[in-house]
Amino acid sequence: MQKQKSFDSGNSGVLYLVPTPIGNLEDMSFRCINMLKEATIIASEDTRNTQKLLNHFEISTPQISFHEHNYKERIPQFIQRLEAGEVIAQVSDAGMPSISDPGHELVAACIEANLKVIALPGPSAGITALIASGLMPQPFTFYGFLPRKKKEQIEVLERLKTDVPTQIFYESPHRIATTVKHFSEVFGTERKAVICRELTKLHEEYLRGTLEELSKYLADHTLKGECCLLVEGFSGTADEGNEDLALPLKEHIELLINAGSSSKEAIKEVAKLRGLKKQEVYKEYHVN
Repeated sequence: MQKQKSFDSGNSGVLYLVPTPIGNLEDMSFRCINMLKEATIIASEDTRNTQKLLNHFEISTPQISFHEHNYKERIPQFIQRLEAGEVIAQVSDAGMPSISDPGHELVAACIEANLKVIALPGPSAGITALIASGLMPQPFTFYGFLPRKKKEQIEVLERLKTDVPTQIFYESPHRIATTVKHFSEVFGTERKAVICRELTKLHEEYLRGTLEELSKYLADHTLKGECCLLVEGFSGTADEGNEDLALPLKEHIELLINAGSSSKEAIKEVAKLRGLKKQEVYKEYHVN
């Protein structure tokens, strides 16, 4: 067991996890500004992006890049500096460090080295979108970014479709239409969902509806800005008590075939039960 007091005395340095605005610079807290000013160095996901923030608040603390491509090299350097008594402030491009951004590996290394880690509260896109979405705010599950490849994404969604908590995902504007289509295929067309884009910015927008409605909208409209997708949790009633709908699509079809249906009949029935097109079910069954 390891016990850490955030404000205990000692000669070693401290790693501060400093959140940054997700769009509106006015969301930067006084404490975060002061921490960036007082730190020995700032470990930044993108030094060019963070420099704009530093310039706005007249912060002159030097930066060192820290991202997914160099974290293995940087962490030993940071640990050495912390052990020498320096204070490091770690930031991502926007929001909380470690949440779909760099930071976790450094935190784990500091804990292993018995160095102090202190997180400052601040902006988080997922939580911000959740409380204004209209979906149940608790319980909720934060997933982050789904796999990009269709087969891997479908496999993840199959595991998540009967989870009760509201689910929070991040997605790029270029992939959001395809991702929502996959949700509709796996979760069913009537599940409620919300897309939030451009959080805290001038053109902030919430799109609310069923997965089918959102999918149809996205087929005709291209979104801009990073998106947060929130999906209603499984109610246990929408599927009319049919436990077979919790099975992966292919297993559901094979279950009906084993019960005496032809493959054509099974595909038609599964499409009807899940609110999908027969062609989509046929393709998914025979391709995968």
